[in-house]
Amino acid sequence: QVLLVESGGGLVQPGGSLRLSCAASGSIFTINVMGWHRQAPGKERELVATITSGGSTMYADSVKGRFTISRENAKNTVYLQMNSLKAEDTAVYYCIEMQLGHNYWGQGTQVTVSS
Repeated sequence: QVLLVESGGGLVQPGGSLRLSCAASGSIFTINVMGWHRQAPGKERELVATITSGGSTMYADSVKGRFTISRENAKNTVYLQMNSLKAEDTAVYYCIEMQLGHNYWGQGTQVTVSS
């Protein structure tokens, strides 16, 4: 079993920045993929970004150039640096850890972009 704990959400003005963190604990396999999804009110959950244990990254087109995903393997922690935030980035952000055919989700952290 894997437990994911997210932190770093909050309220920010348009154009501002936030950094999300997600710490994983439990039965972590060395080779895995970690990432972030988000779900806005009335919309389906969507992929934001992923990063492999080797450091390869992937981003949704909507966040390319504004968001940066990174990880510290020694701490089993993944980060999402979000810059130039827009109102449409408002959502609950969920951390995901994928290993050995299983997906584990965090509880979610709210990000609200509003003036």
